[in-house]
Amino acid sequence: MTLHIPALLAILTMALVTYLTRISGYLLLAGRHLSPRMKAIMDIVPGCVLVAVIAPNFATGHPADLLGLAATLLAATRFSLLPTMLCGVITTGVLRAVLG
Repeated sequence: MTLHIPALLAILTMALVTYLTRISGYLLLAGRHLSPRMKAIMDIVPGCVLVAVIAPNFATGHPADLLGLAATLLAATRFSLLPTMLCGVITTGVLRAVLG
């Protein structure tokens, strides 16, 4: 096994940037009192980011993806974020296998 220094540096840099991105919110908001409205906004941010990441995939018009989106939206009305994501991923995966 050969050690590739540039690849190792790239991986370590990405890990550091990811960590800094995650911890920066805590550091910036430490000791601050958030209003109820701001707390509500902060609670929905993960869902918004998730939608922004996956939304372009649903613009393709593939039936499996669109049906998976419908199942995910239905699950979102009943469950919290994790079960909703699992439902969407599993449903879309099965539909892609069946419908192609």
